Amino acid sequence: MRAGAASCGSPGGAACPGARGEGAAAEALAGGQGTLATAKPLRTVGSFWPCATTLFDFVRRAMPFDAPQSLSGDATYAVSAYVLYRFGILAADAVLDPSTLPKVRMPNRDGFTADPRPDVPAPAR
Repeated sequence: MRAGAASCGSPGGAACPGARGEGAAAEALAGGQGTLATAKPLRTVGSFWPCATTLFDFVRRAMPFDAPQSLSGDATYAVSAYVLYRFGILAADAVLDPSTLPKVRMPNRDGFTADPRPDVPAPAR
């Protein structure tokens, strides 16, 4: 799906975070660059999230607000591409699909470190 082709239109458009992602009825998606080390960090897709696949998963599971998990696969890619485009992470003519999504380089990709502790099962009760 092309990045500049989608928007937060129907279904669920009223619950979207504003025309520019600035926060209307929902939390802001846009802004926040340079705020993570401040007393009031704004954790947005462009300032905080390290992976575009996490954005895709969030859109797939939570959108639209009034009918979660109702978007088609193409609509999920379209909304994800549009959000990434609004941040300047994708060009308007970029195509987001299963092969390109994991290759998207997010601004905060190096802001997280892997947990070195081994996974261990919870003790039996």
